[in-house]
Amino acid sequence: MTPPELAEIYRGYIDCLNRQDWGGLGRFVGESAHHNGRLLGLSGYRDMLVNDFEQIPDLRFNIDRLVCEPPHVASRLAFDCSPKGRFLGLDVNGRRIRFAENVFYRFENGLIVDVRSVLDKVAIEAQLG
Repeated sequence: MTPPELAEIYRGYIDCLNRQDWGGLGRFVGESAHHNGRLLGLSGYRDMLVNDFEQIPDLRFNIDRLVCEPPHVASRLAFDCSPKGRFLGLDVNGRRIRFAENVFYRFENGLIVDVRSVLDKVAIEAQLG
């Protein structure tokens, strides 16, 4: 798989998330998917995302930076949203916040099998301060 091909798959994955196309998630995420070292599988990964959208109704994934070096993708995702209640242990309670997520993916056979993610909690704390 070439870097442009992997980038196209990744952009399709982000589009799938933003459309909340949970039935189509299996086109991008493997049955043995891990997130930050925990085995979630496809169904657990889907549950995690559904919960994210329930807690953050205006959630939208925006690619700020994208680097593809097969089988890996590194992405900086930008968020501008309003979580309903507590988020990352912080009382956001519907306030609009902006933050980034730095995330690394490993693909096998065109599917995400491992995700390592770090959210910029400090940026959120500064906005709530």
